[in-house]
Amino acid sequence: MSQADTVHIVYASDDNFAEILGVSLVSLFENSKDVDDIKIYILDSGISTLNHQRIEEVCDKYQRKLPVWIKAHNITEELGIKVAVDRGSLSQYARLFISRDLPNDLHRVLYLDCDVIVVQSISKLWNLDMYGKTIAALNDAFSKYYRENIDLQPNGIMFNSGVMLIDLDRWKKLRVEDRLLHFIEEKHGKIQQGDQGALNAVLSHDCYCFDPVFNSVTIFYDFTYSELLTYRKPVKGYYSEAEVKNAAEHPAIIHFTTSFLSKRPWMNGCEHRYCKQWRQYKKISPWKDEPFREDSRNPWKVNIFNRLPRKLAINVAGFFQAYGRPLKNNIKHIMYSIKGI
Repeated sequence: MSQADTVHIVYASDDNFAEILGVSLVSLFENSKDVDDIKIYILDSGISTLNHQRIEEVCDKYQRKLPVWIKAHNITEELGIKVAVDRGSLSQYARLFISRDLPNDLHRVLYLDCDVIVVQSISKLWNLDMYGKTIAALNDAFSKYYRENIDLQPNGIMFNSGVMLIDLDRWKKLRVEDRLLHFIEEKHGKIQQGDQGALNAVLSHDCYCFDPVFNSVTIFYDFTYSELLTYRKPVKGYYSEAEVKNAAEHPAIIHFTTSFLSKRPWMNGCEHRYCKQWRQYKKISPWKDEPFREDSRNPWKVNIFNRLPRKLAINVAGFFQAYGRPLKNNIKHIMYSIKGI
């Protein structure tokens, strides 16, 4: 089989998210049986021997090749500076080194966050026309103030990096990795949206925004379209109401992103529209007997939201989301520049 017939997919995980990665793999294999060859690469930030075995058990069950295990790079050790984690864990930075970690003869690769399930064949996304861009990703809903903090123009594209189709030839030719590391150093390791912010800073003008069905994020389910616009205040060029509605009703990939309104499906009490689907894949995985986790979110946002009328609550939350978070990040950066802290 030629490389053109093989789908190459990269995940990055530590041990805490190994189960979530495993469930994602089950969904991928269950719904991509039309794809003859899928090759998995895992950027490993300390996955246990037991979870290694379980992940390989998933591959064996579906008669797929065992994953290629790659020791993940530690961004803090790489740069010699303390790199802040905006959300998630430091293991997410491992994807920035994708060009040096994968085989040299690969031309295209699909990066997936662990917290996705693939509910339609991966072949359609894999064969997507990227129109000459280095990556294809979801146009994410962020206000102009996030863009200011990563040196973008007010209408520059900000994309969600949880699902990225990558042209590795262009990535290498344009020295994307070097540019990412340089940007992180310039910002002293303190970047709005962490590694995703760095990717946006470097690739904003080199991203094809695909149909949101390929990365159906939690805000599509938490809010109506008008509420989403009020809460996130995306800039001109964001998806239409019809596109967002279609992505929510007919997703190809469901991305269980963090939300102050929704628990995630591996947490007790999750009410996400597609929680049952995630749990169905868990039931047929080697982690079927693992207990669900407790809610790890900070409860104050949820408590405040629940005490206010919904319209007022969304306006208040939207103020802090669109203006408060970017301002907080900007102040941190200024303080570091002044005091070196």
